[in-house]
Amino acid sequence: MTSPRPLIRAAGVVAAGLLAACGGGDKDYIYIGVAGPLNSANGESMRLSAEMAAREINDANGIGGRLVKLVMLDDSASPNRALTVAEELRRNPEVVAVIGHLNSAASLKAATVYNAPKGEQEGEPVVQISPASSSADLTQAGDWTFRVTPTDLEFSPVLASWAAQRLGRRRAAVLYVNDEYGQGVHESFARAFQRNGGSVVSADPFLAGTIKSGTELDPYLTRAMRRGADALVIGGQAEAGLRIIQAARRLGYTGPILGSDGLTGIKSGGPIAEGVFVSSAFLPDRPDTTAQRFVAAYRAQHGKLPDHRGAMTYDVMMLLRDAIRSSGTDRAAIRDYVAGVDEEHARRGVSGTIKFDKNGDVLGKEVAVGVVRNGQLVTAR
Repeated sequence: MTSPRPLIRAAGVVAAGLLAACGGGDKDYIYIGVAGPLNSANGESMRLSAEMAAREINDANGIGGRLVKLVMLDDSASPNRALTVAEELRRNPEVVAVIGHLNSAASLKAATVYNAPKGEQEGEPVVQISPASSSADLTQAGDWTFRVTPTDLEFSPVLASWAAQRLGRRRAAVLYVNDEYGQGVHESFARAFQRNGGSVVSADPFLAGTIKSGTELDPYLTRAMRRGADALVIGGQAEAGLRIIQAARRLGYTGPILGSDGLTGIKSGGPIAEGVFVSSAFLPDRPDTTAQRFVAAYRAQHGKLPDHRGAMTYDVMMLLRDAIRSSGTDRAAIRDYVAGVDEEHARRGVSGTIKFDKNGDVLGKEVAVGVVRNGQLVTAR
């Protein structure tokens, strides 16, 4: 396998390879892994928010006087690369917890490493908390895997209800990336749309990275339009989604376009992305004092607004801060603290309430529908 690409860019950030090469970490520091597509647009808000949280923690004298350092590794949103990243983080005894991964397929593959019993993998199991992996399959990933985002079983029904009840649509076409995330979006949307009186007139998968010009999907889009599709739903990431939108408009489709949380980055796609609806567990205009403090600080430092991946990464960092402050740096103790954040011990984050069920899924997280307006994703009214 190709070695994961380290990211070294600021004080408080160290590459895992360098940490190992130096014979371990400094006991004055606490090392937290951050794994995701950190060098891509999809992972930018995750990276910047993790760094922002680490600075805030360190400016407040760290955790018990020890400063936080982030061990950042880029998984390129690739399941195979995520496996390599997970192996490197797990076998590094200085890494006490991992924030990651972002993409569902990457999180699922990495979870097999983080959750493996001692002896099956080098090193001890380590807690994994994903900010944004929404595949329902992650529910059964293991006792060391958690997430602070709702699942596709919650995102897609909100989108289906919006399409049917708010937009009055009855015939949807679904194009979805052929992985755990895209399949989850398709299946849960189709069920919920049917419950709302609609039907899916066409549903077609595509392979990630294969849509270069958009013309590859012309036959699917043409068939959907011929069948009278009055809503187009995209289950994928923003890069492919933008090409699908361009192709649909070129072919004459004029109806609404909707997508689940993976489509968030579409807001940067220019005029053609205007009016696209996206379901999300965090929108930067969320009417909450804690959320708005985070948004203001992020915008002051980076000149842009955070997305849901950034907000929930920030929440995970602060959850881990409190876990380590309370339980120390033992991996099992940190995992047990996180598992104890249940209905009775819920906490408030910038993205909303955080509490976990027995499977590590977040409970009761609000899902909103956003719309692209003037290059920003804001709450759809």
